[in-house]
Amino acid sequence: MGYRIDIENNSKSQQVPSAAELERWISAALDSQKLEDAEVSLYIVDEEEGQELNCEYRGKDYPTNVLSFPADIPEEVGVPLLGDLVVCAPVVEREAAEQEKVLAAHWAHMLVHGSLHLLGFDHIEDSEAEEMEALETEIITGLGYPAPYQELTAE
Repeated sequence: MGYRIDIENNSKSQQVPSAAELERWISAALDSQKLEDAEVSLYIVDEEEGQELNCEYRGKDYPTNVLSFPADIPEEVGVPLLGDLVVCAPVVEREAAEQEKVLAAHWAHMLVHGSLHLLGFDHIEDSEAEEMEALETEIITGLGYPAPYQELTAE
């Protein structure tokens, strides 16, 4: 029992957090749902590959911070695979700088956000967004970082 988090780093960025940090942040999101075991794959990319994936899977021709690909495995199969996360390191780095956030805090937020998508959370409807953002805030502050949306709500 436990979590298996597979990490593949295909980014040239020198600012990608350690595997231990990446695993801790994903695990925090999984812990919020009291899972006994789960498997997540994390793939870290640069902008060109991030743009290709975002274009192919979302029809948006620009790189984005995090993409979530929930596994489509029937529960009765008994495989704990939740899905795949793709994080574009340069986008996360740029956003952290633009939003004047500590880079580690923004990485943590992106991994928690993406992991919650793998767990079925969404933010399309306002009520869903409020629930997801509240849970993200609880997890992120529990990790010792500032609330991720405080700057957005203060404006």
